[in-house]
Amino acid sequence: MNAIKLYRIGNWCYKKKMPLIPNIIHGLIFLFFNSHIPSSCTIGKETRLGYGGIATVLHSNCVIGDNCIIGSGVTIGGNKANESVPIIKNRCYIATGAKILGGITIGEGSFIGANSVVTRDIPPRSLVAGIPGKVIKENININDYSIYIK
Repeated sequence: MNAIKLYRIGNWCYKKKMPLIPNIIHGLIFLFFNSHIPSSCTIGKETRLGYGGIATVLHSNCVIGDNCIIGSGVTIGGNKANESVPIIKNRCYIATGAKILGGITIGEGSFIGANSVVTRDIPPRSLVAGIPGKVIKENININDYSIYIK
């Protein structure tokens, strides 16, 4: 069992308006994986969490697309000032320790480097690294990284 499987059960119950089970699932995810993955966030099909989801923190309203890989220790958080949250498009790779903050959009097929702090929109098929996160390369060929992304 990993955090994403528990999330899927909690999210199904959340959508069916069963309030108790998502709270129990959230507690189990925190206990076993030291992660905050609320049942109210949206995580697409085939998205995976590295090492079962250890130390992952997701905003309760964030949106993550299909076929993404999210490393351990990743934070995807909102902006308290205007309550906007990140949107991660399909087939993105977010490396260990990355922080994605505020009401931004990470374009489809983008790669976020380890420990990067991203606070601005990222165009599709971009390679991002650094603090603050900067686009290092654009129009990367997704097929070159097929070992990372399905």
